[in-house]
Amino acid sequence: MDTSATPPPDTTTPTAAPGPDGTGRRGTAAAGRPGTPAAGRLGTGRLGTGRHRTDSTGATAALRSTTSGSTMSGSTTSGSTASRPVTVQATSDQATTVQATTAQATTVQATSDQATSDQATTARPTTGRRSATSRGSAKTPTTTRPDDTADPTADSTDAAGPGPASRRRRRHTLLMLLGLTAVTSATALVLGLLSWAPDPPEPARPLTLTEGERLAALRVTNLRDLRAGVRVTAGVDAARIELVGWVDWSRSLLYLDVGGPGAGTERGLVQRAGAVLVIRPDPTAVPTPAAPPLVPPTDRWRLHGLTPGASLAPVLDLLLGLAADRPDAAPGETARWIARDTMAGGPVDVLQAPLVAGTPPEGSTTGGRSTAGSPTAQGPGAGSTGTERDGQTRYWLDQDARLHKLVTRLPGVGPVTVTLNRADRPTLRPVEALGGRPGLPRALTDAEQRRLDRLPTRLRAQGGAAVTLTVPTGTDTNLRGAGWLSWTTRTAYLAVADLGVPDRRTLLRRDAVGLARADLPAAAAGGGTAEAPGQPPLPPPAGAWRVSRSGGDDVGQLVDAAVAAGSVAPRGAAVRVREDVTAGRTVDVVEVGPAAARLRYWIDRDGSLRRLELHTSGNVWAQLDLQPAAVPRLTPVPRPAAKPRPPTARSGAR
Repeated sequence: MDTSATPPPDTTTPTAAPGPDGTGRRGTAAAGRPGTPAAGRLGTGRLGTGRHRTDSTGATAALRSTTSGSTMSGSTTSGSTASRPVTVQATSDQATTVQATTAQATTVQATSDQATSDQATTARPTTGRRSATSRGSAKTPTTTRPDDTADPTADSTDAAGPGPASRRRRRHTLLMLLGLTAVTSATALVLGLLSWAPDPPEPARPLTLTEGERLAALRVTNLRDLRAGVRVTAGVDAARIELVGWVDWSRSLLYLDVGGPGAGTERGLVQRAGAVLVIRPDPTAVPTPAAPPLVPPTDRWRLHGLTPGASLAPVLDLLLGLAADRPDAAPGETARWIARDTMAGGPVDVLQAPLVAGTPPEGSTTGGRSTAGSPTAQGPGAGSTGTERDGQTRYWLDQDARLHKLVTRLPGVGPVTVTLNRADRPTLRPVEALGGRPGLPRALTDAEQRRLDRLPTRLRAQGGAAVTLTVPTGTDTNLRGAGWLSWTTRTAYLAVADLGVPDRRTLLRRDAVGLARADLPAAAAGGGTAEAPGQPPLPPPAGAWRVSRSGGDDVGQLVDAAVAAGSVAPRGAAVRVREDVTAGRTVDVVEVGPAAARLRYWIDRDGSLRRLELHTSGNVWAQLDLQPAAVPRLTPVPRPAAKPRPPTARSGAR
């Protein structure tokens, strides 16, 4: 027995054991202290000795054995060491490190880089006494190797993969590279933009054959497309006018809102059908026009004659003249291709040629001068006059011969710019003076024919109605009237106002004798306004009544037809024009009579007459609206007493 104070060192000699590859590997095990429980007696199964070869399953066997030893040691060691980490490091051919922490977690680290020796180091819980290894180190010399002095808990990122620091370095490097790339790209872009110069424009040239054909077909294309939205600017400075709305080439119809500093009395809504122009003036409207309402207002429309020299007339002629039913003549040598452009409808060619325009509608005026029958250019290059006047006209024309923009000059107006919106193509509704919305005329059904035949009986049974008169006649004469009509007595009595003379009234009475008229001040003839005059006074005032035959003018013809409707059925071939609505009642619009004096009867489904229209000599429609009502007794107008005839001498008297 060794009675020395220092325990004898472990006499176990490291035994070189051949590895799987035939090379000897040194295995070293730290001996446990005597008296220590089974954790110190692992001599029969120590890791890394010659008894346990580190073959392909050596790491697994060592791991299991060491883990078992650690568990047994941890469970039998005196004193609480649960809060201290117990680390087991197993180094095999793959250099696997296992760390077990009983209080928090068990961490396994594999550290190996083709190690030259197998080393298993077991870190046992530390007690208050020195370990056998430390006591024996003083007497037994040991050889210190780099592998033995390495910290078993050191970071093994070199073998197991990149650690946080390495990832941060790589991320930083990547960000620097991306930033450098962005700066380089931005610099190249700026330098490219600074050094970029647009390609020089193509020089103007004569039109090709295809371009000339497209220009010649411009007006036919407009007629084929029927309608388009339009925006026009004409004139400069204080004389400038602006128009926004639509043009319907198929019906020769314009519907526009007129504005701009030079609009004058035409400021407001405008409709033109052929040569007839009606306006709805609005002096309080803002200077900048807007698109008109698709359903036009029903009131305050009046026939209008444009002032001679006004710039609106030639502009309207230009818009309606941009349509024809046959191609124009080929453009002359002066026509040029100018440039390419892009409009809302797509790419276009800008062409320069004389103005393409047809003969304005008969009776229209251009610059205060009638142009009916005047020579106009029938196509690009049609004549020298057109070339001299319109040589600066430019057309923005697409590949389908559709016009998108036109810039020209008109005499008495100045520069004119017309922009067309080919996608804005609503169906336009003319106002009642121009015939109302379009319909599909057809023959009457049996039910419609019976209602028309029974109309006189129905009206006599009704007795009478309150009437409202709207008659645009002549160039600037617009009449409004109100009164009564009796079918039982075949009498009508109305007060009529002229919008041009708002302080005067004309009393009109129609009876079996004829048509009598009397002119009185507005206050003595029922009052009201010129747009909505009041009912005529009862009994009729005494005055200078003028008696004439019935049917002498448009008003007389319309009143006569209304009175006669209670006696005989309309004569002639009848055609149903359309279905419409008036005063909240659905009606059938039936047209009867010759073209020179057409009448339209608005008959509701009960057989009552709600409106009577007359196509006047001014190519407009006059209306007489009827509302069933009790009619007062319409007394005859005072007539001058007949003068007594002087006595005549009898022949043969004495």
